[in-house]
Amino acid sequence: MTPAALTRLPNWRSRLEAVMDDIRLRPFEWHTHDCGRGLAARVVMAVTGVDIGAQYDGEYHDAASAARLIRSHGFASLGDLVASLLPAVHPSQAQLGDIAAIRMDGPIGHALGVVNGERILVLMDIGYGTVDLLDAEVCFKVG
Repeated sequence: MTPAALTRLPNWRSRLEAVMDDIRLRPFEWHTHDCGRGLAARVVMAVTGVDIGAQYDGEYHDAASAARLIRSHGFASLGDLVASLLPAVHPSQAQLGDIAAIRMDGPIGHALGVVNGERILVLMDIGYGTVDLLDAEVCFKVG
């Protein structure tokens, strides 16, 4: 699959702020509020109006089933899967609202976050925290 060149909606900033406010208030839960479907896909939807995660609805419920899903689609990590959906950019080229992939130990290989200047917003047990943009292995352009 070729990464999609998406277009940001005219009101993307206010939509991004609204979705991040909602994300901040919710506890982590696989598939409904994890870094893929609950953060990255929701941000892309808010910024562009395109649901890049819809094809994976109901396909996983924990880290192990997420890893199986990633591998079953021919990808080595969550970052590789996202690279099939969005164009990759070097972290130094990332802009507000872009998606960042941070290498991590574990079955899915990456955690996803949202670029917020020199920081990346990442999901925590409840709400979100931040890590340095330099922690990103790669970022993905959202519109």
